[in-house]
Amino acid sequence: MNVAVFIASLNGAAPAPDLNAPLAGLWWAGKGDWDQAHRIVQDESSRDAAWVHAYLHRVEGDLGNAGYWYRQAGQPAAKDSLEAEWERIAATLLGSTT
Repeated sequence: MNVAVFIASLNGAAPAPDLNAPLAGLWWAGKGDWDQAHRIVQDESSRDAAWVHAYLHRVEGDLGNAGYWYRQAGQPAAKDSLEAEWERIAATLLGSTT
């Protein structure tokens, strides 16, 4: 799956069943369902899940908590728009840049 297909999948009612937790969480974030996205990634221990978790707390406006999760993910704190970060995370997790 590439980013364009991932974005197009947001028109569906649920993420593809084969998505891993970080991508499923990012998918729900893309749908605007912060709570569902957070439920999915909050107990995951991977760096990818931590990155999505950081993004979610940035969306929430809790930059201190976001900073903690960026450090857990080994990622710099994002400074670009939320939309740009969402797409960058999606591209990275999907292994593509398109």
